[in-house]
Amino acid sequence: MNSTYFTEEHQLFRATFRDFLHKEVVPHIEKWEKSGTIDRFIWKKFGEMGFFGLTYPEKYGGLNLDLFYTVVFLEELQKIKSSGFAAAMWAHAYLAMTHLNAEGDEKIKQEYLAPSITGDKIGALCITEPFGGSDVAGMRTTAEKKGENYVLNGSKTFITNGVYADYYVVAAKTSPEKGNKGISIFLVDTSTPGIQATKLDKLGWRASDTAEIAFDNVVIPAQNLMGEENKGFPYIMQHFALERLIMGINAHARAEYAIDYTIEYMSQREAFGKTIDKFQALRHKLVEHATDVEHCKVFNYVTIDRLNKGEYVVKEATMSKLKSTKVADETIYSCLQMLGGYGYMEEYPLARMFRDSRLGPIGGGTSEILKEILSKMIIDKQSYKPAVE
Repeated sequence: MNSTYFTEEHQLFRATFRDFLHKEVVPHIEKWEKSGTIDRFIWKKFGEMGFFGLTYPEKYGGLNLDLFYTVVFLEELQKIKSSGFAAAMWAHAYLAMTHLNAEGDEKIKQEYLAPSITGDKIGALCITEPFGGSDVAGMRTTAEKKGENYVLNGSKTFITNGVYADYYVVAAKTSPEKGNKGISIFLVDTSTPGIQATKLDKLGWRASDTAEIAFDNVVIPAQNLMGEENKGFPYIMQHFALERLIMGINAHARAEYAIDYTIEYMSQREAFGKTIDKFQALRHKLVEHATDVEHCKVFNYVTIDRLNKGEYVVKEATMSKLKSTKVADETIYSCLQMLGGYGYMEEYPLARMFRDSRLGPIGGGTSEILKEILSKMIIDKQSYKPAVE
């Protein structure tokens, strides 16, 4: 473990969390992958252990720890053969809850953030739309102010935890004529009338619940507005840095796991009188991937360290996701190939990892969109400023 960023306390947390996952989660993974539903009890166990509150204020039951505990959390979740389960956990803890903590008022924090930390409530972040994809500014969902309420109409899709969730953090246009300067963020309890969530059938991430959500004249109290009206776009952009870094870290971690598993397999598989880890073509291919993964990991650690110090790292986080997810895809493809026919079998981890990893360059902003964002920053010298509180 890199001692530049990880202390003895981080190492102890890694050991504790790894042990917890193998005892409490791994025995249920195959069931959850087949059913597409994660049993509610595990959310509560995560909460009881403090795993959802790592970076959140002690006032709401959190532990107020640095972001390298989050790195450990993400890395270990990638090593239990289910990126879908991992996604359900980190989407709750670092997508929905991040907005509650940053933009929610005291009432929202007491009623939603605190029980999210204990695992009593599950959250989902609702930004992507059926016709919008990565184009956040092009969203069509509206929230019209009517007296002491807002009336929400529209739809969201590809929402992780969309069916499980007890609440949504929803982006909607409060001033459609203003484009991306007319977006606001709302807390929406899923028990509110007019909400319909439909589970989607996916190539990978089978254990996670991904939904399309329709809002039909959903009436929400005006106090459920989070932050200031019409400042939703900069809030979203500000938190995208963390989301992209999370996906970058997930990518380097699953690629590293794939390499470790493949090396172990190759050390035991024999062909032509020797183990296949002695064949130069395979050895050299594997170390090329290991080099790429190590580069990504070091870059991701440096960027997390900067974010932990309060720096605005939107460019580096975008690079992290772009590069790390591509490297992970390429690495896992090769690792599956090195297992030969066994790599194609479901009883071996590479088949599922191959499917799960493919979402990396798509979710949280496609690689194509990320390249255009970076082009604007690097070539056009455009700057993205953080939201001013």
